[in-house]
Amino acid sequence: MCGIVGYIGHRDAYPIVLKGLQRLEYRGYDSAGIALYDGTELKMSKTKGKVADLKERLESEISTNGTVGIGHTRWATHGEPNDVNSHPHYSNSGDLVIIHNGIIENYDALKKELKKRGYTFQSDTDTEVLVNLIEDVIVKEGVKLGKAVQIALNQTIGAYAIAVFDKKKPDEIVVARLGSPLAIGVGEDEFFVASDASPFIEFTNNAIYLEDGEMAVIRRHKEVKIRKIHDDSLVDPYIQELQLNLEQIEKAGYDHFMLKEIHEQPNAISDTYRGRMLVDQGIIRMAGIDDNMERIANAKRIIIVACGTSWHAGLVAEYIFEDIARIPVEVEYASEFRYRNPVISENDVVIAISQSGETADTMAAIKLAKEKGAFTFGVCNVVGSSISRETHAGAYTHAGPEIGVASTKAFTTQITVLTLMALKLGKFKGTISHSDFQFHLQELERIPGKIEEALKSDELIQEVAAKYKDAKNCLYLGRGYNFPVALEGALKLKEISYIHAEGYPAAEMKHGPIALIDEQMPVVVIATRKGHYEKVVSNIQEIKSRKGKIIGIVTKGDEEVRELADYVIEVPDTMESLTPLLTTIPLQLLSYHIAVMLDKNVDQPRNLAKSVTVE
Repeated sequence: MCGIVGYIGHRDAYPIVLKGLQRLEYRGYDSAGIALYDGTELKMSKTKGKVADLKERLESEISTNGTVGIGHTRWATHGEPNDVNSHPHYSNSGDLVIIHNGIIENYDALKKELKKRGYTFQSDTDTEVLVNLIEDVIVKEGVKLGKAVQIALNQTIGAYAIAVFDKKKPDEIVVARLGSPLAIGVGEDEFFVASDASPFIEFTNNAIYLEDGEMAVIRRHKEVKIRKIHDDSLVDPYIQELQLNLEQIEKAGYDHFMLKEIHEQPNAISDTYRGRMLVDQGIIRMAGIDDNMERIANAKRIIIVACGTSWHAGLVAEYIFEDIARIPVEVEYASEFRYRNPVISENDVVIAISQSGETADTMAAIKLAKEKGAFTFGVCNVVGSSISRETHAGAYTHAGPEIGVASTKAFTTQITVLTLMALKLGKFKGTISHSDFQFHLQELERIPGKIEEALKSDELIQEVAAKYKDAKNCLYLGRGYNFPVALEGALKLKEISYIHAEGYPAAEMKHGPIALIDEQMPVVVIATRKGHYEKVVSNIQEIKSRKGKIIGIVTKGDEEVRELADYVIEVPDTMESLTPLLTTIPLQLLSYHIAVMLDKNVDQPRNLAKSVTVE
């Protein structure tokens, strides 16, 4: 979950590392730190808090000279967020310094052994154990840094992306990864290291993504040397050209990344189906499906594994796949799936959904499914991510970088990709008529314009937010395709405003949640004209009779709900299976405006991080 940045080259390292940390702060923001080497002295500054706090402290504490630097922004795992537990961490001699994303699971046993050999520890972190283990290997084995890192990592259990610097080897940084992402930017006589490519995009478009179980020694004036950690075998570096651009990772005039990303959804959805959905020809082209059509279409069952917002997208997909392609679907939390000894066969297809493509639990679920002989298919947003490499096939969303921790455009683009998959499979299997298939394509093509229209309700949504921002609890209800949207709406409110909220199928309200409803309880009800409308209206009447405050998300022109609700927010009409792409928009905006009015940190909510690369 942490963000790591490194630089070695001919430029001043400090501004590069600092800017990189600012761009990676979505990965963790409990504390931050930077270590710099100026040719004679290894200097460090770190602090609890955000990168802005680090900048203020560092520039008054140490000089910023040096062409080698590493930095870290932390999401705490071992030890509370404080100055001491912040990264980087020195070894006992002060010669080595390390930054680390991940968890060393056997750190306690290693720590006890190192203590017996005279090592002392200042922090509660597993990372300080690792850097001293590396130092111990150097002392005992008489090896150089790269070899010592390899030997030490073969003694560890867990996940990591690390960068290690030894002031006795001032022209190199050693990096390694297992389970946590790591990119190496390749420039002219300079190298960059980061959790993703955003910290170095203005300096180079060339990057190497380390695979799991690989390490690299990065030296000035030399090519990157990559080896397998477990057997020391050499790996040919694969340098790929980045498609990212600087404008995508800036706010572009919006107050927050989240608001920017909400408004980017029309273009993100268009980008996701562009080149795949050829409406005039009645064709969907998806290489990951085309190349494996028989295997996927003949699946006895599709199992969708995901976490958080991606799990909600999977729930929407369950309705879509079963309705259009007539394939049984189960949607699983990846964290539960991997630990409950699931029944998986070679006739199953496992679809893994993840915005980052690095989610640890989802990665583990994929590996388990592959061991059981299932066909795995990845849906993710980040090119070159672990899930995209680990699965047999897949499809990228084209949401562009999503910096806000609370996911928005990832959700709608995931639903877009999954809809295209279901339509393609349905057409191949003959479970959808040609006319229905064509109508779906035409309606999906109209969705970006309809989202633009839905975004025009922003002023009304701000009024609703002002009315209910002080609520302590909130209930979200939906049926059918919009039940997962109710879950997602509640999650958004919890994530960024810290107001307790729950999503339920509307019909389940009578089986418990109705006991909570009184005149203080806002209830958001998704009541579009498509799908169980009359039943949802009955649920609204039940809420009204108990004095609940009703916020209705309705199809444009609706009058029946308007008579019952305290507020109605309209979305354009569309076919039932595509309504989640529209009904989620006002819920995203409602959460955003409530959080802003409560003066919360919208883009970096407390205790959360964007990419969950640890269990």
